[in-house]
Amino acid sequence: MPPMSFVGQVTKVGFMNKTATVTVSRYVLHPKTGKRLERTKKILTHDETNHLRPNDTVLIRNCPPISARKRFTLEKVLKSPEREREALHARQAAAAAVLQNEQQQRPEPSLQ
Repeated sequence: MPPMSFVGQVTKVGFMNKTATVTVSRYVLHPKTGKRLERTKKILTHDETNHLRPNDTVLIRNCPPISARKRFTLEKVLKSPEREREALHARQAAAAAVLQNEQQQRPEPSLQ
């Protein structure tokens, strides 16, 4: 089989060890109407480190069979909304801690 790679979205994670379900979409034209139709395929993907999360956009590549239904392995995580959200919260918490630290170090003006 020639090397194939697909970009898809993780739809199911955590039910099987080291396995994630990736949905790959493609568009085809209807032969009579000419309208674009979306065709999707669910592919079981090998995730060695178990670090994928739902809604991650990933690049997967075919490989020799790992199990009865797994024929693809994770190549790279292209986008991870949940990790981006966690990073944003961490940056906001760090900024709040710096601001709180600055306020504690300022002496309060006396009214006398």
